[in-house]
Amino acid sequence: MIKKLEINGVHAVVGDRLHAYVNKKIGKLDNYMPRHARESAHAEVKLKEAKAKDKNQCTCEVILHLPHEVLMVKETTVNMYAAIDIVEAKLKNQLKKYKDTHSIRPHRRVLARLKRSFRPDTQG
Repeated sequence: MIKKLEINGVHAVVGDRLHAYVNKKIGKLDNYMPRHARESAHAEVKLKEAKAKDKNQCTCEVILHLPHEVLMVKETTVNMYAAIDIVEAKLKNQLKKYKDTHSIRPHRRVLARLKRSFRPDTQG
């Protein structure tokens, strides 16, 4: 769970259900971060509502502060819960890329492949 999670509503009331939903979705994104980045991760969630002439516009913007980078995702839909879901999916993809570029150790599959290639042959 991301320890530092700020949820702000702009022209919108952030109720208990919406607050819990954001904590559930955005708070669990630390599973996609490298371990060294989990302690210092900080997320700012801004929930905005704009009323146009014929329909409502709900915007969810998440700014995720990581050790070497700042990730920002913004989505506007008719429903606030849908905007949060889409932002979560986009952040997962960005965090996977971040983890690939900033991870300390090589991936397990790469290590296993290297071990197999340097294993002495037992048949010869």
